[in-house]
This record gives sequence, C-alpha cells and structure tokens, in this order.
Amino acid sequence: MEKSPDAFRTISEAAEELDLPQHVLRFWETRFATIKPLKRGGGRRYYRPEDVLLLKGIRHLLYDQGFTIKGVQKILKDQGARYVAAVGNGGIMPALPPPGDDDIETDDSFVEPGIETSSDRLEPPANLGASFSLNETDRQRLQTVLHDLLECKRLLERARE
Repeated sequence: MEKSPDAFRTISEAAEELDLPQHVLRFWETRFATIKPLKRGGGRRYYRPEDVLLLKGIRHLLYDQGFTIKGVQKILKDQGARYVAAVGNGGIMPALPPPGDDDIETDDSFVEPGIETSSDRLEPPANLGASFSLNETDRQRLQTVLHDLLECKRLLERARE
C-alpha cells in the first residue's frame, strides 16, 4: 500500500525515495540547519513532505549540479529553503556556478529566469545595435550552456591537480 503524498516518511522511506543511504540524511542534518525532521521517542525521525522536497533540492545541488556543502549552505542562507525545495522539484535551476570556482569571474547580469532582478532583461553589448534581444527560452539555454562550461572547467582543473 502506497502512502499519501501528504504522509510523513520515516528515514528509511525518505532515503529510499531519494536513493540515498540513511547515514547521508543523518549527516546532512548536521550540516544543514534547515533539515529538521520530527523526532519521536527513541529518536525515530519523521520527514514531512516539505522536508523531503528540501532533501531532493539538496541532493540535486550536491550530486547533479556539483555544488559543495558550503555552496548549498550559502544558497540556503541567501535564497531560502523554498528555493532549494523548488530546485529539487524541478521548478528552477540554480543561478550560481558551483562554489569552489573562486577563480571564475561571474557577471552580475547573469540571472536565473524567475528570479526578480533590477532589470527585466540582459542589456546587449553596445556594439550589437538595438536589434539584439533574448527571449526566456534562449536565456535559459544560455544559462544551461554556461553552467555546463563552468562544470567542464572545474573537472579539467581537478584532472590537472
């Protein structure tokens, strides 16, 4: 019998849903203050649906996007748990390159669609003329390509060490 989506999950159920060992979830509790499962007698953990979404976001950022624990902590601090949960739910992609790439310069105009900024669109370089514009689909594609390139650079630098 399958549980309702609103039902609480034990650590074994959450770990199975996330395809992670239970000890990883316990470890993450020590590193991410926002992970707060309910604990009953004997220390048994129960994860709310929003806890599982947050864990999915953390898992995605760490394993799929290549962020470090410190990087995910910064995202949680700057963007909040709802943002990370939305990342895990497939709602948005992280707007920042993985931390640890301190030598990579980032352009402040590089933003994730859906995140409010001071300007509605990127400003074109002056030499392209007034006909230059990007739609949301193109912006998303460019962001994905940039992230992939930064990840390739990081992998190449690790290989050279």
